[in-house]
Amino acid sequence: LLCCLSRTLMHLELITPEGSAFSGEAVSVTLPTGTGEITVLNHHIPLMSSVMPGTIIIRTGKEELFFAVSRGIIQVEKLGVRVLADSADRTESLEEEAIEAAKKRAQELMNDRRNDAEGFADATATLERELAKLVTLRRQRSRRRAS
Repeated sequence: LLCCLSRTLMHLELITPEGSAFSGEAVSVTLPTGTGEITVLNHHIPLMSSVMPGTIIIRTGKEELFFAVSRGIIQVEKLGVRVLADSADRTESLEEEAIEAAKKRAQELMNDRRNDAEGFADATATLERELAKLVTLRRQRSRRRAS
């Protein structure tokens, strides 16, 4: 079984400007791209794509790890998968009340900065990041209830 499992594993790195959010072996990774959600397995064809705000699910064979991510890129190559994201927050570190409060502040900031293109873009990015956190947290909860 070990010989067969090692052939199904791939090396995966999830990297943010703050450092490594995950580095290890994985059976698969599911993530949001510009063309929809994709799942990458070992021996996937080489690929580069954008990562959109949303949920990354890493399956290690022992557990599923959920991360809320903002924009970034994915690179799939023979040696493994590398995801570079502006942010990646593990669901265990997320609190729904704090996310809701940050989402509300971002929406207010968007309204205040309608005439300031840079400020509006920053507020929009913050709102996307908070919505990704909220969706990821709720998605993990619904998965756990279903199993």
